[in-house]
Amino acid sequence: MELLTIGAFARAARLTPKALRLYDELGLLPPAAVHAESGYRLYHPTQLDRARLIARLRRIGMPLADIRTVCGLNGSAAAEAVAAYWQQVTADTTARARLAALLVQDLSGRATTMSDPTPAIQVRAAAGCDTGTVRDSNEDAAYASDRLLAVADGMRGPGGAAASAAAIDALKPLELAAAPAVDLLTMLAGAVAEAHRAVRDEGTGDHQPVSTLTALLRHGSRLALVHVGDTRAYLLRGGDLVRLTQDHTWVQTQVDQGRLTPDTAATHPRRALLVRALGAGHDVEADLALRTALPGDRYLLCSDGLSAVVDQAALHTTLAGPDTPERTVRRLIDLAHTHGAPDNIACVVADVVAV
Repeated sequence: MELLTIGAFARAARLTPKALRLYDELGLLPPAAVHAESGYRLYHPTQLDRARLIARLRRIGMPLADIRTVCGLNGSAAAEAVAAYWQQVTADTTARARLAALLVQDLSGRATTMSDPTPAIQVRAAAGCDTGTVRDSNEDAAYASDRLLAVADGMRGPGGAAASAAAIDALKPLELAAAPAVDLLTMLAGAVAEAHRAVRDEGTGDHQPVSTLTALLRHGSRLALVHVGDTRAYLLRGGDLVRLTQDHTWVQTQVDQGRLTPDTAATHPRRALLVRALGAGHDVEADLALRTALPGDRYLLCSDGLSAVVDQAALHTTLAGPDTPERTVRRLIDLAHTHGAPDNIACVVADVVAV
């Protein structure tokens, strides 16, 4: 077949000569020949398929380094690589859309909050962990400070304890961050990605531990909530106890789809099967929310070692009592023990008080 000039080849491939020169420089699509006197690049018609593939991959935004990899694969492997890339793009877009929506919500509410400022607050919190009566090791972790509250539940063998600790450790640098409240969610989203990588790094060979994570990060009176898995966050405000998180479990998806009732789900043998967890899969999607803390609020963060055996009414009664966060944590752990404490228990109780 006769070779095509760079202009003719560009038109046939729906590319520009400038793009072809770039792909040549990067080794993605070198010409079949270069004219000895003029230096013009010449292309063989059989190169059109590769050129068109590159053009289509560029149109979906794939980086050139990834395109190089895809072009070196066979048909099925290339298709899997493109699907994986687009799944990542979709996840990133969803996360950015959620952050944008929350940012719009936060900015929209500033006009009213600036004219009626929230009182300065402090958070007085306590954290506690207990092995329970059945397990011989503790894989839960809990952490409480004036800026950060967190619980994590590690799973899948001896690496679970390291996984839960790594999940919370990835958030601790945020305590020192001097960022505006509106950036809290973005900071948390980045920290969760780091926590996901940290938990994955705890894996060895075929053994990959995972961890749940539920945390609150405070800046002034604003609280950013992040949640992955079946650890939970509750808020006691004005005498009412409200659950702030949705379990990322298989049984919860069945409840959402109307296939199980909440009562059946609570005793289902697969009730602990997670559909989202740090360390599982290539990426993780976290639930994010921004809240305003008010004096008199009491927050509870806990692992399923507490929430799975103590019903919400009993949690409400205990949290509504006059005890300090430290004594309330102890009472909650004791309450789990009265119900057999078949799992590790981790909980954080935090009171919001006016300065």
